[in-house]
Amino acid sequence: MAYLVICIFFGIGGGIVGKVKGSSFWLWFLICAVLPGIGNVAALLHRVERNEFRRRCDDCGNVVPLHDAICTRCGAELDFPEVAIAPRSMAGEGGR
Repeated sequence: MAYLVICIFFGIGGGIVGKVKGSSFWLWFLICAVLPGIGNVAALLHRVERNEFRRRCDDCGNVVPLHDAICTRCGAELDFPEVAIAPRSMAGEGGR
């Protein structure tokens, strides 16, 4: 019973860290609940999605992360752009 409570608390902590970094709360909750300790370290070391450079799709205008090769809205193949859009944290959008 005590182990289950520990797993739930580790899961909640990892879920919060994952959500703050721009990922799914439930995904990191499951990872950290199944692997307490190791999962939390992984959540802390996981990259921050909000700090990624972005680019605009030429076909539909959707803004996607720079590392995406295909537009998530229209499915168009994306070439590497000459100019990238600054990350949200640098663009002054207040972390939305």
